[in-house]
Formats: sequence, structure tokens, C-alpha cells
Amino acid sequence: MLRNYIQIALRTLWKNKVFSLINIIGLAVGMACCLLILLYVQHELSYDTHNDRSKDLYRLVTEFVTEAKTEKAPTCAAPVAAAVKNEFPEVEEVTRVFIPFSEDKAIFKRMAHGKALQSFYESKGVFADPTFFDLFAYEFLEGSPKHALDLPNSVVISEEIAQKLYGTNSALNQVIRISSSNGDLDFKITGVFRSVGPSHIDSHYFMSLSSGDIGDFVRNTQDFASNNMFFTYLKLRPGSEAKSLEAKFPAFIEKYMGKDLKRVAFKKNQYLESVPSIHLYTDAETIFNKKGNIQFVYILITVALFTLVIACINFMNLSTARSGKRAAEVGIRKVMGAEKETLIGQFLGESMIISLLALVIAIFLVEVSLPLFNGIAGTDLSISFTKDYTKLFLFLGLALITGILAGSYPAFYLSSFNPAQVLKNKASNSLAAINLRKALVVFQFALSIILILGSLVIWRQMDFLQHQDLGFVKDQQLVIPLRTNLAKDHYATFKQAIEKNSEVVSAAAATSYPGIFVAGDQTFYREGKTVENGVTLRMNHVNYDFMETMGFHKISGRFFSPQFPADTAQRIIINEHAVAKLGYTPQSILGKTLHWNGSEGRLDYQVVGVVKDFNFAGLQQPIDNFGFILAPWGLNYMIVRTNTTKVSRLLASLENTWKTFNPEEPFEYSFLDQDFQRNYETEQKMGTLISYFTTVAILIACLGLYGLAAFTAEQKIKEIGVRKVLGASITSIVGLLSRDFIKLVMIAYFIAVPTSWFLMNKWLEEFAYRTELSWWLFAGAGLIAFLIALVTVSSQTIRAAMVNPVKSLKSE
Repeated sequence: MLRNYIQIALRTLWKNKVFSLINIIGLAVGMACCLLILLYVQHELSYDTHNDRSKDLYRLVTEFVTEAKTEKAPTCAAPVAAAVKNEFPEVEEVTRVFIPFSEDKAIFKRMAHGKALQSFYESKGVFADPTFFDLFAYEFLEGSPKHALDLPNSVVISEEIAQKLYGTNSALNQVIRISSSNGDLDFKITGVFRSVGPSHIDSHYFMSLSSGDIGDFVRNTQDFASNNMFFTYLKLRPGSEAKSLEAKFPAFIEKYMGKDLKRVAFKKNQYLESVPSIHLYTDAETIFNKKGNIQFVYILITVALFTLVIACINFMNLSTARSGKRAAEVGIRKVMGAEKETLIGQFLGESMIISLLALVIAIFLVEVSLPLFNGIAGTDLSISFTKDYTKLFLFLGLALITGILAGSYPAFYLSSFNPAQVLKNKASNSLAAINLRKALVVFQFALSIILILGSLVIWRQMDFLQHQDLGFVKDQQLVIPLRTNLAKDHYATFKQAIEKNSEVVSAAAATSYPGIFVAGDQTFYREGKTVENGVTLRMNHVNYDFMETMGFHKISGRFFSPQFPADTAQRIIINEHAVAKLGYTPQSILGKTLHWNGSEGRLDYQVVGVVKDFNFAGLQQPIDNFGFILAPWGLNYMIVRTNTTKVSRLLASLENTWKTFNPEEPFEYSFLDQDFQRNYETEQKMGTLISYFTTVAILIACLGLYGLAAFTAEQKIKEIGVRKVLGASITSIVGLLSRDFIKLVMIAYFIAVPTSWFLMNKWLEEFAYRTELSWWLFAGAGLIAFLIALVTVSSQTIRAAMVNPVKSLKSE
């Protein structure tokens, strides 16, 4: 019996080649899109789940509470970790991670006899406690994770870094020099690791937290309130409840931090977040890698479902539209005693065969498109059914669901035919089936129009962000990292040398620059007030010429200048947003003193200038309070403002000059506008992916519309012949055949517009600065959908209208 059903299914497919091909291709493309997105979603949900004890791992998050606002940060002060472990028996182990803030890379040098044999920049380095590898799982290729970070100046590097340094030779116990804001330090390699799964701690190397200046700071500080820059992780004992532990934190904070918090005039709350949930769900600010976006995941899942549903609708429409072709078969089978359930099983089986054929093509499409998808999404996804059986079951499960979803209605519809009517040749498409087909076409194109509108709004928002005035000059600005002590010592002479070049406008240095994370902040309060009334400012340490080089707009006062030697003694420039928060005007604040309570007592800062508000971070965030102080230390980046169209020539000149002063160090640079644009990577990825999937969804919808138009034209071929004989023009016939389809697209448009308006407004709310939803976006989406539908339908109706009526009527 089963063999008979399979033979009938294959014969039916072969007999209706065109419609079978449309069904298979539509389902294959829809399934391929769905599979790609499912692979991405699976990857996003797998962060930090490879650890056997991941369910017991938590990160300690701090809420900083002031009168004005509450801010969350995934960091704590240095002594908190030890105090938590000593205070709470539920805590089995703790570890801390420190990321050099305002620093995205360090220089690695392979040394011999005091000279660098090899040097290169390496990113994503962190400092960690010896207990780090007790909590987080990594595969060690060399060395042991147990004691790898016990000693100062020990480092564990990735397999990729080891290959860069030593090729296929062992890296274990070799000594390398790492130059960063922590100094120029020699490290002994105590381990080489390979990541065993995606983690929110996506680091390329781990240095002992007891190394260098940061090690001295950790050993000597007992301040529980300030310098909250250490990521603190807890491993709870089996059976311990995070909520129960959180309930004890208020008493802990009062016991250990109460005195220090009174000095800084803010309160603290602390809570735990599960490590596996950090990547997608954390709402605490982070300077690790860009965190995932659960909304992005939801949007992609929705797009995947839309695409697959559109493909399934094609199958339903074409199957029910051609039901008359199989009516006789159904009638004969029922007369011969076939039960309705048997017929349903047969037709569902046929849809399953089509679905499995589509799956084979879909897997091929996934393999071919994965490199492109990985490039856009910034992932490294792959499929290997021999290594990962879950993917095989995932793919087969999707094919099963697709077959049932696509074939269910046609199966029930076809099996419901009355055999008496069928055999008397009275069976035809019922009004209900016709109306359902129309409803499905409307639904299909409504989804397509929603996707079109989503792509247009995302594109417009990205364009808006790129052309928004940020309050500083971002074009033709070069960023050169200063990592070694030698580079910092030679900064002044290097600056003088390059400024002789006519293509260099000016140069300056700072701790950080617009577009990257600014970790430093200080709470200032005005004369006659207390720290409880203070305003917290993000702080950037700069040198002379930084404000001019960046092109900040001065509102009142002046910038830092060597002509004012006192500028080195607590002089400050702030933005107008901070001025307003402090209760001054840009003019009245000049010369006023702002107080800051440091760990060693109060310091007084005199305001010498006010700058116009600017966006130091991405435009998702509102303007923040900001301050600049003059400092000769901590200058991690050099900004070079240029004025040239010969960028390659200028870069070559700068590199030659750099090598004169820093012969053993690589010349590294980036462009400020590109660095700033990285703040929108998630949105850009989402926009690009949705654009691709929208195109695919529209093509699938058009494929189904093409099939329906072809079927309609086939059904009405004799009517067309009669009309032509009676004098109807090709244009009138095309209009007649196209009119119903175009009506359906217009209905879909009016359904899609309010839905799209609501969804895109919700998405735009994530941005502090956003574009308006102009009418032309909705009109443009409707026009695109209308033209696509018209071209698709017309390709068949024109062909049908041009058939010689003699051929279409000769059987009569």
C-alpha cells in the first residue's frame, strides 16, 4: 500500500512538472532561509552553556542609585569578591576579570636578547584571577588550567596567537612582552587554550590579575565604593538559590560599603544574573564584546516564520487550485472503499515527499549561502551532520513540520469531495476554497509588504544616523593607538614631526575618543552644596589641542592652552548638558569651582570652558554629562586630523615617521568615522539580513502568484479565445486577468501599513535620535509590492492573451 502511494505521488509530481517545480523550489528556498536563521538562533542561545556547571554560575551586577537616576553596571569594586566568598557559605568560588578600559588592543612582542623578533597588535585581552579557569571551561592544548594564572606575569593565550608567535612549535613557558596601558611587561606563557563554545567572555588571552600596576592596585585597595571596574563571578554550591542569596545583599552592602558610600554620596544595590543569560538578556552596561540582542533574535525568528509561511501558502494555493485535476481520482478511490482518513494520509504523504525533496535542495542552498550569511552576521556557523546530530534532527523536524503545515489543508480539502458529484463531473472549486485562496494571497503579500517596510525604515534610520551632526568632526580623522612606554614618550616629537606635513591639520592625544567606551566618571558638586546634590560626569583625560583637533564647538570660555600653566592643576571643561544639571548657565559657570570627593580627600576643579553637547557614544543613547581634564598620563590614543584625498600617500608618510621613533613597533591606525559606526553593528546586521530575507520572501510570494496566474490563465483559455474573436484587445484581456490579483495586493497593503507602523515605531524607540516615519516610506512599499505583483501576473496574462484564438477554440 505504501509503495502504491509513493508511486502515485511521484507520478503526480511528474505529470504536473511546472507546478511541482514551483512548489518544491518555493518550499526549498523558504526552508533554507528558516534553517539559516535557526542555526543563528541556536548559536545565540548556546552562549556559556557548554560549561557543566553553567547553571550555578552568576555575575554580580551593581546598581548605582542617585537622586537623579539609577545606572546598572556588571562590575564591582576590587575587594567585593573576597568579601562575598567569606560572608556567604552558599558561594563555592569567586573570580574577577578586569578589562583595560579605553583600550581595544595591545602589542605582543616575541623577544630575544632584548630585541623584538616579531611584534603585532592583538585585541580582546583581559586580566583574570587564578580561579578563572575553575569557573569557565576551556580546552587546554598546552599547560594546565588549574594553576595557569597563579603567579604574577603569567599569561594564557589562544591557539591562534600561539601559532602566530611560534608556528607548530610549543609556546609553553616561552616569554613574551605585552605592552598596554598596564605598562610594558614580560609574561610567561603558562597555557594555550581552544574555546569549546561561544561565551560572552570572548577573549584571546588571559593575564594574571596580580601583574603590573593593576596587580598593585588590587593588592592595596580596600575601597568598596569606588573603582567599580572588576567583573565578579560567583559559582554557587549545588542546591543553593540565587534569589535567597540576593536577599542577603542589602545587609552585606551596609556592613562592607556603608562608610565608603556616604563619602561618594550614592547608594548601591546588587543582584545576580545567570551567566548563560548574559549574552542576550543583560541590561547592564558592558565593555566586553557587543552583547547579543534578544529583540534581533525575535525579529529573525519572525522573518523565518514569515518566509516559511509564505512558501507553505504557495503550496496550499496551488494544490487547492488544481483540485479539479484530482477530483476523479478521489471519487474513484472513495467508490472503491477508500476511507477519508486514508486519503488524508495519502495527500499528507505526498506533501511530505515534496517537503523532503525541498529539504535536500534547502541543505544545498544553506551550504552555499553560509559564507555570505556568516560575513553579514559576524558568526562562524557550519553544518556537520556527522559531528552534530542535533542539527540533523533539527533539519528533519523542520521538513516534517513544513510538510504537515503545507499539506494539511489540501489533504482535508481534496479528501472531502463527494464521489457522486465528482463522477458526474460536477465537482469544482467551492466558493469557500476560492475565498480561502484569496485570503492566503492577501496574507502572503501583507507579510511581504511588512518586510519591505521594515527594510525601508531600517535603511532610513541607518542613513539618518550616518548623517546626524554628532557635535564633533568625525571625517578624515585617524586614530593611532599608543600602547608602549616608548610610543608615549615619543608622542610629542612624533606629533611635531607629522604636523610639518601640509596634509595634517593637527594632532592630539587622549585616554579615549568618541565611539569607544568611556569608563571613568566622577561626581562633582557646586559650591555651597554637598556631594548628595552632585552630578556624575563621564571623564576623558586629554592633552593640549585635543578639543580643537576633534572640532568640539566652544560655547563659552576657552580650551586648554600652554599659555595657561594652571590648566594642569584641576581645570575642567564640561558640556552644556552638565552645566544645566549643575544649575548654571554656560556663562555663569565660568570660573566657578566644582568639588569632587576622592579617596584621599576633596579636590577642587575650576571650570574654564563649556562645549556644545555632543554624542560620545552611539545615537541609541541620549546626551550624557561629560567633562575633560588636562592630564599628561593615560594618553592611550592619538588623533590625527587630516585634509587630503591622497590617503594612501599620507598613511605611508606617517608610517615612515612612526618607524623613525618606534622602529620595533607596528604602525596601526583606524578611521574615527568607521570606529564610531561600529556602535550600530547590530542594527546594520539586522537591516542587511532582513533586506536579504525580504527579497527572498518576495520572490517566493511571486513564485506562488506566478503559479496561480498561470493556472487561472489555463482555466480561462477558451474564455480568452472567445473574447478575442469578439474583438477584445490584448490590453483589456490582460487587465481582466490581472484585476483580481491586484485587488488582493491592495487589500494586503492596507492591512500591512498599520501593522508595520506599530512594529517599526517600537523598534525606533530604542534610539534616542531617530528618523520620522514619513508617508513616502509606506507609499514606496505599496508601489514596490504593486509593481512586483503586476510584473509577475502580467508575465502570464500577456502570454495567455497573445495565444491565437484558433488554437484555444479548436477543440470546440
